[in-house]
Amino acid sequence: MKTSGPVFCLFPNIAALLLLSTAAFAQAPPKYDPGTETTVKGVIQELKLVPPSGGKPIVYMAMKGNPDPFEVFLCPKKFLDDIGVAFKADDQIEIIGSKVKQGSADLILAREVTKSGDTFTLRFKDGKPAW
Repeated sequence: MKTSGPVFCLFPNIAALLLLSTAAFAQAPPKYDPGTETTVKGVIQELKLVPPSGGKPIVYMAMKGNPDPFEVFLCPKKFLDDIGVAFKADDQIEIIGSKVKQGSADLILAREVTKSGDTFTLRFKDGKPAW
């Protein structure tokens, strides 16, 4: 039996990928910090669900901002469904939230989102989730 074929050559790469992805999922979720609270405006570029299928998806938004794009963590999708709110690409919104780091990326944890004059509270002023 020969063990040097293409499948065995890929094994170290697959093992490394699994190890890195496990470490990424093991990261502690970012915590809301009222001291870094900011207000930003932008246009939704894309809605993301993490995980994309199964489980309890969390809603993230990629935003077109001025001057730079940014990402926003909203809340579990079920909470948005329960309060009857839907967001879509090209919606213009204003967000009050905590600017935090997740790994090396900047992320805003949304506390309030205003869309078309309606304000939706996702977290209390101390940062505790409303869901």
